[in-house]
Amino acid sequence: MRSRLVRLVPAFFPCSDWRPSWDTYVVTGSTFGSPNAIKGTTQLAAGREETRLGIPSNTRNMTGKGPEPWQNQIKALTFDVFGTCVDWRSSVQEALKKEAAAKISSAAFAHLPTDVQSRARGLTDQDWAVFAQEWRNSYGRFTRSFVPGETEWKDIDTHHRDSLVEILMRWQLDGFYSPEEVERLSRTWHFLKPWPDTSQGIHMLGTKLVTATLSNGNRALLKDLNDHGDLGFQRLISAEDFRAYKPNRAVYLGACESLGLATQQVAMVAAHLGDLEAARACGLRTVYVERPDEEEWKPGEDRYEGAKQWVDIWVAEGEGGFVGLAKKLQVV
Repeated sequence: MRSRLVRLVPAFFPCSDWRPSWDTYVVTGSTFGSPNAIKGTTQLAAGREETRLGIPSNTRNMTGKGPEPWQNQIKALTFDVFGTCVDWRSSVQEALKKEAAAKISSAAFAHLPTDVQSRARGLTDQDWAVFAQEWRNSYGRFTRSFVPGETEWKDIDTHHRDSLVEILMRWQLDGFYSPEEVERLSRTWHFLKPWPDTSQGIHMLGTKLVTATLSNGNRALLKDLNDHGDLGFQRLISAEDFRAYKPNRAVYLGACESLGLATQQVAMVAAHLGDLEAARACGLRTVYVERPDEEEWKPGEDRYEGAKQWVDIWVAEGEGGFVGLAKKLQVV
């Protein structure tokens, strides 16, 4: 098979807000754009060389026929999971209330300290909603503060259990649950309800594109979520695979490498603009799917309004979620 050098330019770039117009690439054979057709090496800012498969991230001026739509370059979609694919909030709140009610009605409850009994009986639905949000917030703090190579590795299952114990103590509910009950409750995150459009949308998207998780959740957790909700993911990619957590660039770049694709051939799908900002800084395309109460950036803020200029596809609430995305990408 003959090799044909199409274009060679410097491809040095950091994971920053700047998106490169070209990558270094070599066309092998005659099938331009197929996953096995193009091979190249890009030197990243940290000095890491990553074998990449792909085509130019910007096809403008490649021919005299005008630009090719960037969507045609996309071969895979990587999905954030918590909040984007599944409704963690209502699922966790319901689990907390159900477990508390079961404990209060059990024979063991009468043997707990009276102050713990009183505290547990006094908690309202709103209190459990706050508890759930605190649990979720602890996850965010943990993943953002994790430093690969410095912080001792801990997977998300372990964090969920440890943080649950800490929050119970802070809420003066120490001893309310047995260790076995704490362990069971911490696994609530394995069985979260998908959004109504999630399963159908991912199955639709999977008819034309590779669909993969790209979540901080560990692999066992993601497998249970995928099975429980019939999410239909073709690949389960976890931050655990790279011993780092989003938004560390190792996760985004590692996912692309795992898929055997260049960054511009992969679009990150998330309901969190911070996640997409980090993915974009590493060269991935970005798809924002609005979900209720998920976005930390507030409308009117400069960063939120600015995101409207760089997000590649924006699926607003009421536009069908992943089903709407499938229509926007014309896979149906």
